[in-house]
Amino acid sequence: MSKTLKIILVIFIVVLAIFLLSARLLTKEDTWLCQNGQWIKHGAPSDPMPNTLCEGTEIKITNFEECAAVYPVLESYPRRCTVPGGQTFSEEIGNELEKTDLIKISSPRPNEKIKSPLVIMGEARGNWFFEASFPIKLYDEKNNLLASGVAVAQGDWMTENFVPFKAELNFSVTEAQKGSLVLEKDNPSGLPENADSLKVPVYLEVGAVVLEKMKIKVYFQNAEVDVATDYDCNKVIAVEREIAKTEAVARVAIEELLKGPTVAESEIGFTSNINTDVKLQSIAIENGIAKVDFSPELEQGMGGSCAVAAIRAQITETLKQFSTVKEVIISINGRVEDILQP
Repeated sequence: MSKTLKIILVIFIVVLAIFLLSARLLTKEDTWLCQNGQWIKHGAPSDPMPNTLCEGTEIKITNFEECAAVYPVLESYPRRCTVPGGQTFSEEIGNELEKTDLIKISSPRPNEKIKSPLVIMGEARGNWFFEASFPIKLYDEKNNLLASGVAVAQGDWMTENFVPFKAELNFSVTEAQKGSLVLEKDNPSGLPENADSLKVPVYLEVGAVVLEKMKIKVYFQNAEVDVATDYDCNKVIAVEREIAKTEAVARVAIEELLKGPTVAESEIGFTSNINTDVKLQSIAIENGIAKVDFSPELEQGMGGSCAVAAIRAQITETLKQFSTVKEVIISINGRVEDILQP
């Protein structure tokens, strides 16, 4: 080997040694290394495992959330995320864009994290309401009903213009999860072609639920109370129920009435003449008159004038407990005449 070649070889070995030594000195002993597409601990790193992709990792993106966790998000509405060289995913916002000319929700917004108690606000066209209200329901990610309530118009609803509304729901979950808030158009006709709803995806958070309580009365019959007197079909007796405080107290009172007596109440003689499958369709109180509309099951299988009188008494007395109610008008699918006939 020539002298020149020997010199070149020595220089190469020295440079290589310097490079390896420098790399050794500059590399953290305790760190995360990318090997075969996976993050591997080197030593005992104090930092958590990197949340970026390790070179060589095969990852399958199937929805917006998975894409957004890795790749940039385009701030459009709805937001979009594109996998390089692959598919574009849009954030799920329910059917808000389809219903924007009918109903708008300002709080909560789609995909917002919510806790109980939840205040819901927005505005809807007057024909979304019936008797100044419409139903609201909250579901968990398995489509189980968590809570239901009523949105109340905050102005004159007898208009084609947008009217502000407000509602409050109390709910409880044991773990954070996705959910959906459904704002239903009030549909007293019960006809499918008249039904409509706004669906809003939300994230349900665990939180302490502090419910302010109030007491109401519901009225049933009890033949065992006045055993020494003749049975009076119109005589009903109050039982007390404790409910979450609400502005829609008359509606909640009727809903409690439709549940019928509890087991404990039944054991001491309380009974109801109202069929168990009856649904409350709407209720409104104006100028001392409560107008309450029920589903057709209210008058099915009526067993004589005494049963009819008892049903009217149960509904009327339950509503007249409130100082704003002086008169009660009962209807079935909007029909007042010829209902509850024996």
